[in-house]
Amino acid sequence: MPFLPVSREEMLEQNIKRFDFICVTGDSYVDHPSFGIAIISRMVESLGFTVGIIAQPDFRGTEDFMKLGEPKYAFLVTSGNIDSMVAHYTAALKKRSEDAYTAGGKAGKRPDRAVMVYCKKLREIYPETVICIGGLEASLRRFAHYDYWSDSVMPSILFDSGADLLMYGMSEHQVTEICVRLAAGEKIRELKDIRGTAYLTKPENTPYGAVQNPSFEQVRDNKELYAKACRQQYDWQDEIYGRTIIQRHGKMMLVQNPPALSLTTEELDKVYSLPFMRTYHPSYEKLGGVPGTEEVEFSITHNRGCFGNCNFCSIALHQGRKVSVRSTESILKEAKLLTELPNFKGYIHDVGGPTANFRKPSCEKQLEAGLCKGKKCLAPSPCKAIKADHTEYLAILRKIRELPRVKKVFIRSGIRYDYLMEDRNDDFFRELVTHHVSGQLKVAPEHCSAAVLDKMGKPHIEAYKKFQDKFYAYTGKIGKEQYLVPYLMSSHPGSTLKEAVELALFLKSLRIRPEQVQDFYPTPGTISSCMFYTGLDPYTMEKVFVPKTNEEKAMQRALLQYYKPENRRMVIKALLKAGRTDLIGNAPGCLVRPDAEYHAGQSRNKAKTAKGELKWQQGNRQGDVRRKRAHNHGKSLKKR
Repeated sequence: MPFLPVSREEMLEQNIKRFDFICVTGDSYVDHPSFGIAIISRMVESLGFTVGIIAQPDFRGTEDFMKLGEPKYAFLVTSGNIDSMVAHYTAALKKRSEDAYTAGGKAGKRPDRAVMVYCKKLREIYPETVICIGGLEASLRRFAHYDYWSDSVMPSILFDSGADLLMYGMSEHQVTEICVRLAAGEKIRELKDIRGTAYLTKPENTPYGAVQNPSFEQVRDNKELYAKACRQQYDWQDEIYGRTIIQRHGKMMLVQNPPALSLTTEELDKVYSLPFMRTYHPSYEKLGGVPGTEEVEFSITHNRGCFGNCNFCSIALHQGRKVSVRSTESILKEAKLLTELPNFKGYIHDVGGPTANFRKPSCEKQLEAGLCKGKKCLAPSPCKAIKADHTEYLAILRKIRELPRVKKVFIRSGIRYDYLMEDRNDDFFRELVTHHVSGQLKVAPEHCSAAVLDKMGKPHIEAYKKFQDKFYAYTGKIGKEQYLVPYLMSSHPGSTLKEAVELALFLKSLRIRPEQVQDFYPTPGTISSCMFYTGLDPYTMEKVFVPKTNEEKAMQRALLQYYKPENRRMVIKALLKAGRTDLIGNAPGCLVRPDAEYHAGQSRNKAKTAKGELKWQQGNRQGDVRRKRAHNHGKSLKKR
């Protein structure tokens, strides 16, 4: 099975005169199941339709958008695997120099706000063509949303892009129904009842019984209403009890249908059995390939969804909280396929997903009643109803380890250590340490302050401490040198300098020296981004401190890497501002040694203090003289 056509030449080679559907993506074309466009394009092909790929078209002109002609039914548009703005800019709003999803790692091959730009170009060229959008960028911008890069509230991406229909979340069900119904002769304006989609309509056509969000204009102008809208969007984002949500945009109404149903195990197996080429298009070979394929080339995705539901993460709003899994047979089939690839050297890099060690529902109730509204399964502490079970996951890992040519199977996509600690059976924990750690295991405590962790929707640090002690105990027993690599986040809403200092002291106490620290990045749609913009917790409506200035962010980041010489001045500045001068010095408990500037400042302060004391003493003496004179004068008046 060849790659899907990307040019007229390839189109003619496959005897295609006109495509049924054309996919436009902001990534280089990689036909691998870790790339969303690969799954969607192969799904459409499996339905019997012809599919073309336009990858990273030159957005400054129209030629690339026209090279495959106009599709019979629709263009399917995505920015690629990640948000185009995140691909282009760091959390500090600085331009990135590389793009892992572009051939040669070259930055700038996709435009800012790629979905919007691509749709407008297509609409300019083909005014009557059908355009459906999907992927992460479109999904998380389906409602009016705070846009960090412009520091403003923007309308739904449907409004700005001019697309006909938006598919949110993992879109296999949606794209299947859209393609089949369009081919059956239905018009795009008639496709208003598909779960997992959103569309614009006139207010008089608004469906009854929907949850009404405050309008775009209201959330743009009123932060309390923005927070209220955010909570509504999350509260009704469940495939069992979720409802239609509407939000007015001027003279139009945005309608989001309830979420699509999660794929069953059989459906997910079918997705991963599609005929992927499992690599990038050969035209990129001369450019050095696509860097983003290196980590996934020998990795296996066994699940989707995450009931961990961290506030700063987009998974809950995109993939959903319900966990879907592939069968053991499907996973083993892919593992065997990997061992037969020419570059396989015996190492499977990951058997994971959004959270590697989730393979079961968090509890039995969620299967019939959905996941609890407004609550988290694991934070601030695990729900009593949670059923932590690693039996099946461990059995899968054991079978993969036994395959011929497999030397090692790693878990790199991250585990929830708090969930792991709830499992009374330690077999998985022991084998994780013995067989599945590549020297370092990445985990994500993110912070140590309970106040900050509550705003993150993360468990309190005691869970991490227990996990850490157990990890190193098991590691010691097998005589291996292995380490935990904690992910940490600075400047999340709720983190003042006080909490940043607390985290620095925590790291020092555990002798952890993080090489990388991530500043909180407010991406569209998340609860944490709502807090960042509004200064309110949408679930309590309480005020939340938000570090926003570059200086304060720099101080919090420096505190997490207090040991670096280049950070010393910034750490001193942060400690002075926090009133923690007790942590500046040469004593064992101090975070940083004083520098010349600090000494000079201290000397100036002492001089000022001494000068002030002298003036105070002089003033007192002069006051004493005046008081004595007045007293004597009063005495003489009395004598008279």
